[in-house]
Amino acid sequence: MALAKINSNDYGKESELSARLSTEIKQFWQQGYFSSFSGVNKIRINYVTFTHCKNQENLVLVTGRSESYLKYQELAFDLYQQGYNIFIVDHRGQGLSQRLLNDGQKGYVKKFDDYAEDLKKFIDDVVLESATNNPSKTRPKKPHLLAHSMGGAIAVRMMQLYPLSAKSAVLTSPMIAVNYGNIANWLAQGIIYLGDFFNACLAAEANFFMGQTAFNDTPFAENELSQSTVRYQVFVELYQKNKEIQLGGVTTHWLKEAIIAKKNIFADLAKLTTPILVMQSGNDTIVCNKAQNTFCQQLHQYHKESCPEGKPFTVDNARHELMFEQDQYRSPALRKALQWFDTHST
Repeated sequence: MALAKINSNDYGKESELSARLSTEIKQFWQQGYFSSFSGVNKIRINYVTFTHCKNQENLVLVTGRSESYLKYQELAFDLYQQGYNIFIVDHRGQGLSQRLLNDGQKGYVKKFDDYAEDLKKFIDDVVLESATNNPSKTRPKKPHLLAHSMGGAIAVRMMQLYPLSAKSAVLTSPMIAVNYGNIANWLAQGIIYLGDFFNACLAAEANFFMGQTAFNDTPFAENELSQSTVRYQVFVELYQKNKEIQLGGVTTHWLKEAIIAKKNIFADLAKLTTPILVMQSGNDTIVCNKAQNTFCQQLHQYHKESCPEGKPFTVDNARHELMFEQDQYRSPALRKALQWFDTHST
């Protein structure tokens, strides 16, 4: 059953967000099912689900680095209202999931593909086994994926390792590659590999990369994530109130794993058979837009259905967090994502 086409009045506005968070969104959130499962190496992975009584399309939200599903309350509500069952997982080492180092503030993962293996287990053991989602015991529905930033890279790796796992995917500001700023890639990668080598030899556990620190609030005027004062303030207050989800900067080892993930993504492009739409934030300074362009150009050569015209869908002037941006950027991005899922629903 394809979902009905939507319009911009069907989901929330900045001007209404504060009131909605304390009323309808709060009531919706309290109806969620909150639990956990054991991921790679028995790490505890926390998640939340929101399922309709009827057999609806499944949608997995794959969050970005340092995020928690707690941050996604507005988006989960909006997407649930479109008729989707919503599933959100906190990646290992962040959010409410188990931290991997003694210093839980450090952004770390042993192997980047551990994220992808966790996501696959989440889909198999939680999404496809949801009793409410499959009351007639018919074949469960493969989910759509809406993946942001680091979550975009995780989703890509999962779809490469397990090509039949998802029905379609939308990647918002995906971390195909980290943005090194004005530093040449070869130099940045050399520093990272050398730093990780010495860290492994000399330190008991992974250390922050140079300049990275424990969690701290960034004033709105200095933030590079969103131009929405309302949505950014909600994000800041959430992390102040829930200190257990706070996460600092990345370790050198995490950066090394991100480099390896990029190499694997391009090496395994031919394995991506799932229809993929890439959404690019025009003013993104967090991830590398050039890498997204190359990814789309090359992927489209293998699979014409992905990355229409061989390029991302670009939201001009938007910052990194498209789904937490001002309405003028969020609305067309959300509309485009829903149209993509609708096109690839059965």
